[in-house]
Amino acid sequence: MRALRHMIGGLGTDRRGNIAVIFALALLPVMSAVGCTVDYSRAVQLRSKLLAAADAASVGSIAKTAPAFIAAGTMSADGSIASGVTDAGNIFDANMAGVTGYTLNSRTPTVTKSGSTITSVVAFSATIPTMFLGVMGKSSLTLAGSSTSTANMPQYIDFYLLLDNSPSMGVAATPADVTKMVNNTSDKCAFACHDYNDSNNYYELAKDLGVTTRIDVLRSATQSLMDTAAATKTYSNQFRMAIYDFGASSKTIGLRALFSLSSSLTSAKTAAGNIDLMGVYGNNDAYTADKDTQFSTIFPAITNVISTAGTGTSASPLKYLFFVSDGVADESNAGCLKTMSNKNWGNISPRCQSPINPALCTTLKNNGVKIAVLYTTYLQLTTNSWYMDWIDPFNKGPFGPSTNSGIAQNMQSCASPGFYFEVSPTQGIGDAMNALFQKAVADARIAS
Repeated sequence: MRALRHMIGGLGTDRRGNIAVIFALALLPVMSAVGCTVDYSRAVQLRSKLLAAADAASVGSIAKTAPAFIAAGTMSADGSIASGVTDAGNIFDANMAGVTGYTLNSRTPTVTKSGSTITSVVAFSATIPTMFLGVMGKSSLTLAGSSTSTANMPQYIDFYLLLDNSPSMGVAATPADVTKMVNNTSDKCAFACHDYNDSNNYYELAKDLGVTTRIDVLRSATQSLMDTAAATKTYSNQFRMAIYDFGASSKTIGLRALFSLSSSLTSAKTAAGNIDLMGVYGNNDAYTADKDTQFSTIFPAITNVISTAGTGTSASPLKYLFFVSDGVADESNAGCLKTMSNKNWGNISPRCQSPINPALCTTLKNNGVKIAVLYTTYLQLTTNSWYMDWIDPFNKGPFGPSTNSGIAQNMQSCASPGFYFEVSPTQGIGDAMNALFQKAVADARIAS
């Protein structure tokens, strides 16, 4: 009897078997926690796949070659892009193909155009069945998310080319060509003047000698520019071109349209093949008295042609004027910066020759038009007395001919900031024109 009481009393103080009881009590919440972790891990992994599919859909649906991107270029107003919605849905589905263990409740793509921006939003909602959380009354988990991507549309740009074809652009294009002309003319002239009154004029001589003149280089450079534009465009009508010069002859001098504004770059290239030197009618020309570079007439005329620049949409394109010239005006005193009077020639007023007046460019720039200036450096013609007396004085800068000269400074003042190029006789006018074009396209993209 004493032994039984001792055994029963020991049960109250012996704790060695309690660990089993504690473990049994703790096992349920531990298992529940592990089960929840498994369910949530599956949910996180699946949601990552759904988000990746949404990302692929939102980005892919507005890629440069995507139907939505192409369709946006033809839209005249903002709004939804149906082809983009379809494309985004297809991309999402393709990325989720083969993935199981979930129910897709919805996937909702929206692709819209607003101004020059295309936005794609792909939202989704799905459910995944639970294994362990069901014990706690939660038989499924809901997964939701969205992805947003934007793309800037290429800017629409109208390019107006104003090409100086006055007699000074008949100068030989390189020092070697200058030497060839000087050596083959009695008055050592480097200009291939197109004189209708002289069947043996220097214009024909230059062709016979195989001399390349500035106007020849300008012609090929302009044609090359059209090829560059065609290779750069995203939309068929993204770039429009117009080509103007100073007139076919002194008899009809004034702004002339060689090619009216059009998106047909192949037609523009063909028209550029007609760029040629202005014809004149001998010394003391009866029509212009040799005043054949009339900037003060040409610039107001081109200003009237170019409307105020737009925002870069198809309905409201940006505007750029490409002005290519040697920068020296030859006109009456009223439109010039300098009175012509020289001890060797006397006073020959009302004619004057001087660097372009940059104020002529102000109205265009005030209208939002960017002016890209390509200064075809006026060569030193030391054997030409007219050049030495009238042009050379303002064709010198502190570091020699042309560099920082009055001509170069005024041409740069005419240009919009960052859009001034100067090419020497050994540099390519074509390369410079293409560089200006690419800079204009990049500038438009940044501005958008």
